[in-house]
Amino acid sequence: MFKFQLKNFFKSAYDLILVFLQFFIISLHFFQWEFLPQKQIIQANPFSYFLGILIIIIAFIIMLVSIKDLGRNLSPFPRPINNSNLVTTGIYRFTRHPMYYSLIFISIGVFIINLSIYYLCLTISLALIIKFKISLEEKYLKKKFKNYLLYKNEVKV
Repeated sequence: MFKFQLKNFFKSAYDLILVFLQFFIISLHFFQWEFLPQKQIIQANPFSYFLGILIIIIAFIIMLVSIKDLGRNLSPFPRPINNSNLVTTGIYRFTRHPMYYSLIFISIGVFIINLSIYYLCLTISLALIIKFKISLEEKYLKKKFKNYLLYKNEVKV
């Protein structure tokens, strides 16, 4: 009994750590710490600024659509909430994790605007955290929803 409770504790802790790291890395996009390298990789120019803004706007729109399509099933945690449904309509017909991908693209857009090592590191870190989170979420979804594997096979990305 104790072993089972300890296993559930570590699963919940891992979920919480991934969510915390995701929000922490996102917040670092808004704050520049002086002790982290801010050196630009190449000089930013008006084209990179325009491209970065365009990517951010498109990704933000995709994020809003995915939030609307998820509705009451929305949660920051990889574990589906109780009484949730598997959403396979709307934007979820085309991609399985549009909200996560839009976060990564927003980070890429910020990197393209600034072209600095700092934002490159943030983008890579965020992509890795989201990769782990997606992997964990898909395990939960497969366990909870019988038709998830069919959905996963139909919608590749």
